[in-house]
Amino acid sequence: MTARPGTREGGRWIEKWDPEDETFWKSGGERVARRNLMFSILSEHIGFSIWTLWSVLVLFMGPEYGIDPAGKFFLVAMATLVGACIRVPYTFAVARFGGRNWTVFAAGMLLLPTIAAFVVMEPGTSYTTFMLVALLTGIGGGNFASSMTNINSFFPLRKKGWALGLNAGGGNIGVPVIQLVALLVIATAGAGSPRLLLGIYLPLILLSAYCAWRYMDNLAPVRNDTGAARESVRDPHTWIMSFLYVGTFGSFIGYSFAFGLVLQNQFDRTPLQAASLTFIGPLLGSLIRPVGGWLADRWGGARITLWNFAAMAAATGIVIAASVRESLPVFLIGFVCLFVLTGLGNGSTYKMIPGIYHAKAVSLGLTGEEASRYGRRLSGAAIGLIGAVGAVGGLGINLAFRQSFLTSGSGTSAFVVFLGFYLVCGAVTWAVYLRRPRPTSTAPAADGTAQPAETAPAFARV
Repeated sequence: MTARPGTREGGRWIEKWDPEDETFWKSGGERVARRNLMFSILSEHIGFSIWTLWSVLVLFMGPEYGIDPAGKFFLVAMATLVGACIRVPYTFAVARFGGRNWTVFAAGMLLLPTIAAFVVMEPGTSYTTFMLVALLTGIGGGNFASSMTNINSFFPLRKKGWALGLNAGGGNIGVPVIQLVALLVIATAGAGSPRLLLGIYLPLILLSAYCAWRYMDNLAPVRNDTGAARESVRDPHTWIMSFLYVGTFGSFIGYSFAFGLVLQNQFDRTPLQAASLTFIGPLLGSLIRPVGGWLADRWGGARITLWNFAAMAAATGIVIAASVRESLPVFLIGFVCLFVLTGLGNGSTYKMIPGIYHAKAVSLGLTGEEASRYGRRLSGAAIGLIGAVGAVGGLGINLAFRQSFLTSGSGTSAFVVFLGFYLVCGAVTWAVYLRRPRPTSTAPAADGTAQPAETAPAFARV
């Protein structure tokens, strides 16, 4: 076995990659996979920061900008929309151009929205211009899809929960980090200095592109499989997991965009006061994501996901009560708990994806490497679509907040909708992945009579 990069045109290529082979993994594969994971996290981290850039730029936009709360929610919603849609082509770009090559390109593309925001961020700029720049920042959301697809190919099934959780969690931390940097800027230079924030990120974008070019690898065995893509689109599990991912990741990214605006407009926080609180939830939700993957590896993603949705519904109930009573301390406790639970759910649901398709392969009679290959093939094709649909949940959350503030001046009615949605997600998780099926075979009892055989949920351990 060798994981030494080849000389194929277009950069560092590894011609053979078989992480399920223990000898291959221990003799160098693990070291290469971990190195690529490290720099994938860096690139995805910066991508998330730029994608959620407008969640903090709106805090700099005082009355002199002439934009009401509904207009600000719409700005961040449009960035969420583009970030969701662009995930699909970014997923397939990894196999077409190579994970390392595409990571370099995707990192460099982040310069466009950052420079554009640097140019236009001042009072007097038209709302249409702000909208176009907000749309442009959506390209940062695509980095997640390409990064997760790439790392999914590097690790064996037994390590995917941990690796994907760490990759996604490290990327998600880009949200609270840019909020912390914004807090520092507002606290030291004032709310009238958004260009200072943007100037900090320009060299960081260049650094992430350089590190990907210098240290990452392309996997030659990874190919776009249009047949697998079509098959995953037709598979109901792809759409069920997309729905569940709306509830976890859609909530995380939607709340990350909206948290500061809710604090400003419902609890009358100043930009500095809002910025001093907004980073807490995304930070904890990002840090806990690998734990969700680890728990799923140990106890089964479906079980963890079910209990997680139940807890999310309970936390949302606390937020609703606090919103009605206008209790900021209780509201913060409930909202931060929601962030933590979205992080756990992100890890557990993403772990479920490769497990579901591997379980399906086994149910079709496949074994060993053949089953592993089938699972990798379909899960790789499904990840991008599930990630894209899940991110659309962030759009829904911000549009719900926009409508709620337009009609009632608070976010309470939006939270009531979210509570109902989490209950539905929990019910779907139980019905599809944990409910025991009806017995279809019989087994002889001690007295010789036929008795129904015990059955177990087919996907309980995914």
